[in-house]
Amino acid sequence: MVSVEDKLAAMGLKLPTEIPPAGNYLRYYQAGNLLFLSGHLPDSDGTPRYMGRLGENLTTEQGYEAARAATLNALGSVRNAIGDFGRVRHFVKLLGMVNSTPDFIEQPRVMNGASDLLAELFGPKIAPHARSAVGMAVLPRGNSVEIEMILDIA
Repeated sequence: MVSVEDKLAAMGLKLPTEIPPAGNYLRYYQAGNLLFLSGHLPDSDGTPRYMGRLGENLTTEQGYEAARAATLNALGSVRNAIGDFGRVRHFVKLLGMVNSTPDFIEQPRVMNGASDLLAELFGPKIAPHARSAVGMAVLPRGNSVEIEMILDIA
């Protein structure tokens, strides 16, 4: 079986190392077998990208890529929290917030960037999750997407 790290390398993707919180909160918190992740942005790793609003200056396709970038940053925090992706039993819930204009209605298509990446990396037994995709008037630092996760871990 190919590891998540090997899949990332084959895709040319790298996870960030430690991402310090931007305030007085934790990046992640474990309660029993559940791991709760705070919101992660495409620029959480310090690289500004995909800034702006969907429906104004970003396309749905760019939003999809922003969701993938935010998910990579979140996965960096997962790795920091539990050390080994083999401990992930299931992705329980994703909350995707999309910085979008009032008439933009493709938030679910944007958040497919996160869901599709998890499916590519973790497969059909671990990756499927409940999900919400909602529009927001603004997100921190002008980011286009923010993602929270809840995982079931061993």
